[in-house]
Amino acid sequence: MDWISWLIVAGVIAAIIAAGVIVFISNRRHARELEPPAKPVSTEIPPAPAEPAAAPEPVAPPVAPVDSTAVDVPVSPHTPPASPEESSVPAVETPESSLTRFARLRRRLASSNNYLARGLATLLASDHIDEATWDDFEATLIASDLGVGPSTELVSTLRRKLAIDGVSDPVQARSILRSELIALVDPSLDRSLSLTPPPDSDGPAVVLVVGVNGTGKTTTVGKLARLLVSEGRTVTLGAADTFRAAAADQLTTWGERIGVETVRGPEQADPASVAFDAAKSGQDAGADIVIVDTAGRLHTKVGLMDELGKVKRVIQKVAPVTETLLVLDATTGQNGLTQARVFADAVDITGVVLTKLDGSAKGGIVVQVQRELGVPVKLIGLGEGADDLAPFDVEQFVDGLLGD
Repeated sequence: MDWISWLIVAGVIAAIIAAGVIVFISNRRHARELEPPAKPVSTEIPPAPAEPAAAPEPVAPPVAPVDSTAVDVPVSPHTPPASPEESSVPAVETPESSLTRFARLRRRLASSNNYLARGLATLLASDHIDEATWDDFEATLIASDLGVGPSTELVSTLRRKLAIDGVSDPVQARSILRSELIALVDPSLDRSLSLTPPPDSDGPAVVLVVGVNGTGKTTTVGKLARLLVSEGRTVTLGAADTFRAAAADQLTTWGERIGVETVRGPEQADPASVAFDAAKSGQDAGADIVIVDTAGRLHTKVGLMDELGKVKRVIQKVAPVTETLLVLDATTGQNGLTQARVFADAVDITGVVLTKLDGSAKGGIVVQVQRELGVPVKLIGLGEGADDLAPFDVEQFVDGLLGD
């Protein structure tokens, strides 16, 4: 290639390079034109604003920081938020009075489907009562845990009276049946709770509550406290069931709901020691009544039954035990009677509390228990509500069975 060709190639390359430089410079200039002009920075200090002629508007007080772990609760802008101390205190409930419990409990008993109520309804619905009807009725009474003796007595009395008066008048037949049932349940027994200490005692009255596991004993203690508080009495609770971890917590919750102190000890502590502390605390606080919850125990465990006697003796160093209530599950039937006999021998039972008497419970257990122990049924439970415990009333109970 001669020198002329080299000269031409060099000229082409130079032209390409020059064109690229011109394009680059043009793009840079165009980009600068598109940028907004920078605002000049003022070095002058602005003058202070003049004070307004009118008074300034009131400033709202600062809101306390909200705990991120707390539940969101809408707060009125006109209501200051509660302090941590106020929010940690549970609201104290007002228990239902004993007078308003009777009608509600009777309705529940009337609507229950127990053997005794069904047998009575069948008898009253019969236009003509023959031998087979009486046999079926007696079998129903025995199945309701009324017992052979009381069942035979009731059937014999009814057969005699209805044979004389006849059953053509259902109202008359119902009246006869009602009066005989009331007599069988025995209205002459004193069913009031002994809650007044002897004159020579400076301590409160103590109610000792005993029973086997699963009868609703601790719950009954809480409900009994509510019943007594509704009557205007001051109460202290003693959590002497130290073998079940949740028992003391459960009883404490019951107490907090009605503003009642619960005395408790460490887990596995000596129950007698906790019972003593509860009685002493009640005495120091000027309480009317101390209710002591004991550990549930099998009636076949002799050592545990003996321990109940020890608990009672230790309490009486401070205050008299005026009531010893045995809590029985009404659905356990004859097994409940066996339990009752053993407990009565160990701690001298003064009254019985029948729980779970609604539903499939056999109402005849009331008569059996009273005849076996020679002590009255004083309280009954007919539901799981906090106020579903009431003093046992013979006429209310019979009217409930008859569906009145």
